[in-house]
Amino acid sequence: MSVLVRREAAEIREEWLGRALSTLPADRPAAEAAISGLYRLIGLAPPRFHWVSSPVAALTTVPPGMRPQPPEAADRISERALPPRFSSLMRELCRELDDQVRWVHQPMDQLIRREVRGSLSRSTTGSLLIPLRAAHDSGHRPRDAWYGTQCVSWVAHYDALRRVAGVVFTPEQTRRFELWATAARSCGSWWPHEGVCVLSERPVAMHTEVCGDDGEVRLHRADGPAVRYADGWDVYAWHGTRVPSWVITDPSVPRIAEEANVEVRRCAIEHIGWASYIDQAGLRLVASAPDPGNPGSELRLFDMREETRVLLAVNGSVERDGRRRQYGLTVPGSLDDPIAAAGWTYGLSAEQYSLLLRRT
Repeated sequence: MSVLVRREAAEIREEWLGRALSTLPADRPAAEAAISGLYRLIGLAPPRFHWVSSPVAALTTVPPGMRPQPPEAADRISERALPPRFSSLMRELCRELDDQVRWVHQPMDQLIRREVRGSLSRSTTGSLLIPLRAAHDSGHRPRDAWYGTQCVSWVAHYDALRRVAGVVFTPEQTRRFELWATAARSCGSWWPHEGVCVLSERPVAMHTEVCGDDGEVRLHRADGPAVRYADGWDVYAWHGTRVPSWVITDPSVPRIAEEANVEVRRCAIEHIGWASYIDQAGLRLVASAPDPGNPGSELRLFDMREETRVLLAVNGSVERDGRRRQYGLTVPGSLDDPIAAAGWTYGLSAEQYSLLLRRT
C-alpha cells in the first residue's frame, strides 16, 4: 500500500475520532432527523425526543409518557425491544457492504479494518465506554452490544472505503449509511423506545492521553475528572482505568490499605509514585540486586502485606516522554530474592531471568 493511502486512512481515522470525542453541543436537528429515519427503516413512526445532559440522566430519568422501570433493567439495554432491531439493521447493512468489498478491495479492506476500524474501536473502548459503564452504576459490567452499534469505528471503516478505496454504494445503501453516520457525528449516545427516544448531550470536558502507535487514546487526568457533563456528573480515570475520585484528588496510604479493588490500589499508588508510597507506608526492604534484564537498573523487594511482597523495578522500555517508568509488581511473600521475584512475574526461574538480554 502506498504511503499516500495510509496517510488518507489516518486522516479519516483522526476525523472520526475527533467527532467521537467532541465536547461541542449536539446538533439536535440533525440527530433527530437521522434517528427518525432509522425508526422508519424498522417500520416505526418517528419518536418523540427527550434530551438529557448525561448518560446517567438518560438511565435514571423517566421521560414523560413512559412507565418507570426497575433499576436492573438499565443493565439489559440490549434485551429491550428496539435496540436489537436497530443493531440488526446495522449488521444487515454491514453484510451488504462487505459482500461488495470482499473480493475486489480485500487488501484495502484489511488495511482500513486494521488502521481505522481497529484503532477507533480501541479508542472508544478506552474513552467513551468508560462513562457509559459508569452510568449503569452496577456491580457487573453492562452488556455493550447496543453501545457497539453506535460506535463510530464501523461507520469510519465504510466511510474510508468510499473515500480511499473508491467503493461505490448503491443509492439505497448510501441513504441508510448516511443515517447512521449523521447520528454518530451529531450527538452523544441514544436509547430508543417505542414512541420516545432518549438522547444524551456530549460531555463538556473530556481528557485523554495517547496510548497506541496509531493514535489510540484513553481517558486520563491526574488533577481532576477525566469526563464531565453539564449537569455536574463526572468520571475520574487514571491511564484508562475508572477510579474513585479520591485516587485523583486525595490518594493516601490509609485509603489504599482499605481499598479492596487491586486495580484501584495500583492506580492510587502510581499517582503517589511507587517510591513515595513505599516511603510513606514504611515498607521494609527485604533485598535488592542489579537487574540482569535491565542493565543499569536495580530491583528492590519490599514487604507489603501478609503473604505479599512488592518488587520495585524500572521499565525496560522508554516512555513517550523519554523517561523510564518506575513501577511495582506484587509477588508472593515466599520470595526472598529480587531476581527470583522478577523471574516469577515472567513465569521464569531466577536462572532463566538472569539470561535475559533486556526485558520490556
